[in-house]
Amino acid sequence: MDAVTSPPTPVNEPELAVRKLTSRYGPVVALDAVSLRARPGEITAVLGANGAGKTTLLRTVSGLVRPESGSVRLGGRELTGVPAESVARAGVAHVPEGRGVITELDVEENLRLGVLLGGARRASAERRMDLDAVYELFPALAQRRRQRASSLSGGERQMLVLGRALLSAPEVLLLDEPSLGLAPRVVAQIFGVVRDLVDRAGLTVLLVEQNARSALSIADTGFVLSLGRVVASADAAALAADDDLRHAYLGF
Repeated sequence: MDAVTSPPTPVNEPELAVRKLTSRYGPVVALDAVSLRARPGEITAVLGANGAGKTTLLRTVSGLVRPESGSVRLGGRELTGVPAESVARAGVAHVPEGRGVITELDVEENLRLGVLLGGARRASAERRMDLDAVYELFPALAQRRRQRASSLSGGERQMLVLGRALLSAPEVLLLDEPSLGLAPRVVAQIFGVVRDLVDRAGLTVLLVEQNARSALSIADTGFVLSLGRVVASADAAALAADDDLRHAYLGF
């Protein structure tokens, strides 16, 4: 297996750029000309109430939803309308809401799927992990490596899907509601790992999160969606300090 590496952020690390992205579900406009940027070595939080379009944004970026118009680019690569498997091969790892583990497989078998998903990318990626590195990040998984994923707690399942995504050697990590249903101490652990990975390895993270307070505590910048439109964007500290914005859109 490859050894874990933690290089400084390269100056030519690609940026994820979303421009005027519009997506529909039938007659319903879920995203309405959304534009944002997620920079390398930063966590970009996407916030808003249920139904704001946050999950649709991630699903469109990752190729699960085909946009009506607009563009998604990773550096010089055009990802607009590209099939999900091709987006993944380009270096975008999507961790969807719901902690989608394969319950019939054990922990290590689930993790090895991440290595397979990384494919040829792992051979050339500056940023890659091996199983030992994931077990170091999440000791609970190391203790349960031969247990079926069906036996894991909600927090352990979230660690498992995050570890699997990291083993694919992504350039961009899309996280959808990673705190959902988890105890505060587990949320703090997972968010701490994500922040550390960003700081050490220059990972680009687009974080969709209902818990705005927790998201802004680790994010660098943030965008607020309402009814499919961007209604605010600023650095995380400024968003957290805006009382009117917090009360109107963020719920704290």
